[in-house]
Amino acid sequence: MRELASCSAASESRAVGGICSVAVSEKHLSMMKKVSATSAVKSVLDVADNLQLSLNSVPTAEEVALNRSEGQDGAENSSKLMLDGNEDLKQMLESNKDSAKLEAMKRIIGMISSGKNASELFPAVVKNVASKNLEIKKLVYVYLVRYAEEQQDLALLSIATFQRGLKDPNQLIRASALRVLSSIRVPIIVPIMMLAIKEAAADLSPYVRKTAAHAIQKLYSLDPDQKDMLIEVIEKLLKDKSTLVAGSVVMAFEEVCPDRIDLIHKNYRKLCNLLVDVEEWGQVVIIHMLTRYARTQFASPWTEDEFADDGNRTNFYESDEEKQIDDQQKKPYIMDPDHRLLLKNTKPLLQSRNAAVVLAVAQLYWHLAPKSETVTIAKSLIRLLRSYREVQYIVLQNIATMSIQRKGLFEPYLKSFYVRSTDPTMLKTLKLEILTNLANESNISTLLREFQTYVKSQDKHFAAATIQAIGRCATNISAVTDTCLNGLVHLLSNRDDVVVAESVVVIKKLLQTQPSQHSDIIKHMAKLLDKITVPMARASILWLIGEYCERVPKIAPDVLRKTAKTFTNEDDIVKLQILNLAAKLFLTNSKQTKLLTQYILNLGKYDQNYDIRDRTRFVRQLIVPNEKSGALSKYAKRIFLVQKPAPLLESPFKDRDRFQLGTLSHTLNSKATGYLELSDWPEVSPDPSVRNVEVIEPVKGWDTSVAKPKKEKDAEKFFSESEEDNESAATSENESDSEEDSNDEEESSSEDSKDSSASEDEEDSNEEKTVKKPKKSKNDSESDDENKESASESEDSSSSSSRNSEKDSSGSSSQSEEESDSEHKTAKKIVNNKKPEPKASKTETTKKKDISLLDLDDFEVSSPVVTPKPTILSPALLADLQGLSLTTSSPVINVSAPTFVPSKTFELLHRMSGKGLAAHYHFPRQPCIYGSQMISVQITFQNTSDKKIEDIHLEERKMPAGMKMHAFNPIDSLEPEGSITVSMGIDFCDSAQTASFQLCTKEDKFSVGIQPPPGELLLPVTMSENDFKKEQGKLTGMNESSASITVSPQNSTPQVLIQKLVTAANLGVVASGENDVHRFAAKTVHSGSLMLVTVELKGSSAARLIVNTEKTLIGSVLLRELKPVLSHG
Repeated sequence: MRELASCSAASESRAVGGICSVAVSEKHLSMMKKVSATSAVKSVLDVADNLQLSLNSVPTAEEVALNRSEGQDGAENSSKLMLDGNEDLKQMLESNKDSAKLEAMKRIIGMISSGKNASELFPAVVKNVASKNLEIKKLVYVYLVRYAEEQQDLALLSIATFQRGLKDPNQLIRASALRVLSSIRVPIIVPIMMLAIKEAAADLSPYVRKTAAHAIQKLYSLDPDQKDMLIEVIEKLLKDKSTLVAGSVVMAFEEVCPDRIDLIHKNYRKLCNLLVDVEEWGQVVIIHMLTRYARTQFASPWTEDEFADDGNRTNFYESDEEKQIDDQQKKPYIMDPDHRLLLKNTKPLLQSRNAAVVLAVAQLYWHLAPKSETVTIAKSLIRLLRSYREVQYIVLQNIATMSIQRKGLFEPYLKSFYVRSTDPTMLKTLKLEILTNLANESNISTLLREFQTYVKSQDKHFAAATIQAIGRCATNISAVTDTCLNGLVHLLSNRDDVVVAESVVVIKKLLQTQPSQHSDIIKHMAKLLDKITVPMARASILWLIGEYCERVPKIAPDVLRKTAKTFTNEDDIVKLQILNLAAKLFLTNSKQTKLLTQYILNLGKYDQNYDIRDRTRFVRQLIVPNEKSGALSKYAKRIFLVQKPAPLLESPFKDRDRFQLGTLSHTLNSKATGYLELSDWPEVSPDPSVRNVEVIEPVKGWDTSVAKPKKEKDAEKFFSESEEDNESAATSENESDSEEDSNDEEESSSEDSKDSSASEDEEDSNEEKTVKKPKKSKNDSESDDENKESASESEDSSSSSSRNSEKDSSGSSSQSEEESDSEHKTAKKIVNNKKPEPKASKTETTKKKDISLLDLDDFEVSSPVVTPKPTILSPALLADLQGLSLTTSSPVINVSAPTFVPSKTFELLHRMSGKGLAAHYHFPRQPCIYGSQMISVQITFQNTSDKKIEDIHLEERKMPAGMKMHAFNPIDSLEPEGSITVSMGIDFCDSAQTASFQLCTKEDKFSVGIQPPPGELLLPVTMSENDFKKEQGKLTGMNESSASITVSPQNSTPQVLIQKLVTAANLGVVASGENDVHRFAAKTVHSGSLMLVTVELKGSSAARLIVNTEKTLIGSVLLRELKPVLSHG
């Protein structure tokens, strides 16, 4: 031990940076061998103590996770570890070292993000809210925003710290403090919150002002009495010119005072111009608000289309004078320039990558644009159908509503609505609805062929919906009514009860339109009554026979006789129709059916259902008159045999147009809380001058002479013959402006970088853009010098940037308004164009000095001037673009449809073991509707016994850790020799382990399990050959498994080889430029890890099979599965 101690002392002297190298001689090693295991551990710990090393026995988070996954620790041990971990975090938070506190806060935020409860750490965290470390303070505020509402009392203790945080020089701290303050839902601090919001609304940082807009909504929900004061803050924030604030303040406006349209008037044009640069979710809110605003301020543009239609129709005998008089009476529609401004600025957003933005613009065009311009939205909505199924569902609902009113909008994209086998039922039904709405005489033959395929679908709900769609087509298009009716009659011989029942119901509705021509169909349906078991179908047949009993006088009494035998066993809805049939036959053919009717009435008199008993008494008193019968018995025939109106087969989306498209109310077809209705167009549009903004006169010392020639140029071009010159000149001016601004930025960035702070980037950018103009003003430079002497450099830079940004933005907004007004050629003089004219002498002297790229076209220069070639992009941006190359882009990997779906099934329960219940399962290789990480499994149950099996369901799922299962809905009953297919989802966590569970019936329980083949744990993907090689190069070494195999002769051809592999595994085929190399790609369903399979043929029979993946376990299992596939014929 002494020698070990001396060794440790020597090593300690040689330690550098905490790393020790201990030299142990052979003698020491021999001594260690003699020492027992226990003493060896003790000696090592002693040496560690001498070296002042701390060996912490507390397990790490990774060790805890491994122990849990392996099942080594019980529930008690895991809870103790959690408590110990929390105690450890509390100690770290109370430490004097900022590094320990920062590490503790990172771990706590990680716990919150993973869904764990960290509320018990609130007292320890809130102590650090006054920390001087910026990173710690940020994380503390993130924690407090999450738990301030739950721990209100403890949060109130630190309210003074939050108020100090509102004065912090860092914008993130100020915003976080306001966010925490607004999260404390206690009415007592409402005045403090109100004061904080007012101060934040005037903050120099747009991020803080954005947070203030968010806090307005929270304060309003806490205390609605503050509405008037909050409206003042909203009015102030609406004037903000920052794109960061626009979306948030409009959201606050929609929550607090959506009816105060007057607040939008002055800010309407600014919001339209800023719309393209606002963040995506802010764009959605602003577009919906502007849609409501436009419906109240502009005249309807749809009258333009009506006049266009009327103009094309001219009476043959109409004279030219009468036509001129009519034209004078009809005032042509002239769109308001502000209305056109909204449509023009929202149109580019149809190309947005955010589906919500595209849908918002589509609904704006649908509700505001002329009908001739709505064509542009169709292509954008079709593009969204390639997105996630949730997005497709919402988009298809809106298209279904649109397609009812304007079929021509989506007719060119008919094939985009064809149903795919991988679509879930909800999407199939919506696509079917749209196809039915778009059906006309030109495309009905194609659609009916498509519908014939849909009827054969395994999805019974979808098959029933298809039959209803055929019925609607037959009703709407008279040319195919007989064809559809004959097709539905053929479906009556289908083996599926659901298809037959739905066909009967639809045939019944169609026959009501023209019953005289189809008595043969009624006879055919009467013959099928014995075979049909679905109650709704039986009731429909009985109603048809009773309604048209005079057309089938020989069959109707016989049907009544058969149903009288089975009356007691029939469903309630069938019993009611039997009673109706008996009453109608008694009134029309009492000789043959009198006794049968009395027998059925006696059966109904003692039925268990009171509805049947009441109906029986009513019918008896009505058709069998006696002394007690009232006056109604005289009119029995008129009551029972009156001609019924034919039912209208309408779309369920017909009445949804009362809701605004893209809203929750439209999706639910019910008015949701907070829904704001879209008003009707005003008959006379309100005064447009309310949207004019007064321009503040420029500050003295600023030179405005450059604006004079530009204004004269615009005046000249106002009367020009074409507007194309205007547009080209405007674009060239914009390009030169952008080039000049970029040069100014490069010159001034080095000067201002010292004074600007990292927390106020946006103000700095505004300052850089306007640094050139103030140099001409002496007053401004003197005021800046005074500010520098009285205040610090940082305050001076922030104040000057705010002034310059305000001037710059006001100038740009007024300029944009002038251009928009001149573009639409309105003869009205608005306030925006009223600018003080500078003196003539001043303009003459400044023309020569201020000639720039902007004004080269307006002046004649005698001396040769070397003008730089105008470029659209700045040099800095060009350098950035030149650094980009297509070869460094990320690979395009998309999930594709399965190349092949095998029909192989696996036995889940044998009929002998299941006492007559047999079950098989197979993998349809379809996306699971229950979760993106789940694999779809279809189970087919078959009753091989001679008795009904009831209540088939799942219980006691015994699965490995991490596995999840979404069970199928319980099956009420399964008839003898009957079968049914259900779908369920299982998350196998990228493993081939068995998912065990109990399959239960009403009487028995059977332990079964589903084990997936490794090839079914994949989703096929498409990628290029270059991307494949790049990804394969990343997955080498431990991530690569390979084997040499002997390929049978019949498998050596490319077609057979590909077919074999895609049958064995759900792989996507990658196009290969080599004949002897075949590549396949997929990704795992759970984790999305790439699975790359390569087959390299060497000669006629030898081959090399390579699998590259991060999931080495499943990769090796897949390799073993694929080897015999190619080896055996």
